[in-house]
Amino acid sequence: MSDEIKKTPRQEDGSFQLDPGHALAAFEWDVIDVEGADWAMEMEVTPKVINSSGALQGGLLATLIDMVAGTALLRGENAYKQTATSEMHVSYLEGARVGPVRALATIVRRGGRSAVVRVDVYDHGADDLHVATSMLTFAARR
Repeated sequence: MSDEIKKTPRQEDGSFQLDPGHALAAFEWDVIDVEGADWAMEMEVTPKVINSSGALQGGLLATLIDMVAGTALLRGENAYKQTATSEMHVSYLEGARVGPVRALATIVRRGGRSAVVRVDVYDHGADDLHVATSMLTFAARR
């Protein structure tokens, strides 16, 4: 293949500006400010992202969790230059059916070569129903 791989440019706040054709740009994700969270994003629950039971598709929820956790580590005073998810555990607690869902990242540990992040996801339109919790470990480089 001769297609050149193009890196996604990182913004000053650690977030990424995705090209319109990028697969992740198809989803309605927004960065939000939530007190106590190191990074937070919100995603609408629409017909194009639900499963056969009418809830947000689990793989998309896992992708949102991974993005929120990784971005939290790429911003701020002690930001890493590069991270890669090495382990991810997701507990799906309830189906997210109303939306938007809010994913809140909390950095548990920043080490020299690794980091741990917890992400909790809530269905904001369903009285902030706790729909998932996740712990992620990242290989990291400063």
